[in-house]
Amino acid sequence: MCFYERIQFKCGPWKWGRFREQCNKEYRIGETCGLKQVFTTRNESRDCASCTQITKKQRRIRKMMTDIERWRREGDHPATVEKTERELTALQCAISTFRERHGEGQFGGSQQRRKSARTLAVRSL
Repeated sequence: MCFYERIQFKCGPWKWGRFREQCNKEYRIGETCGLKQVFTTRNESRDCASCTQITKKQRRIRKMMTDIERWRREGDHPATVEKTERELTALQCAISTFRERHGEGQFGGSQQRRKSARTLAVRSL
């Protein structure tokens, strides 16, 4: 069981941080056994990357909505309105993807990282 930092974000999810201490199961320098244990938890005052992307995309959606309303009032830009509505649905799909990723982050990172790294399982003897 090698020890790592755990980075806790303000919004809830966490991820593995830097390697801190080698366990006695792995004797080779620079190698880890693959089992991760928390050495320390570092609390971050910022949101995770998914939350940051969600807020950026929500700001962009608000801007697009006001633009669409203005263009409809003016009545001169039907193609622009149609194109912006397509972009709007794509942004909403991207936000739902980021929200799914945010939910996965509460268990130690992305789906890919969880498949590749074995985490410590407590066994009762």
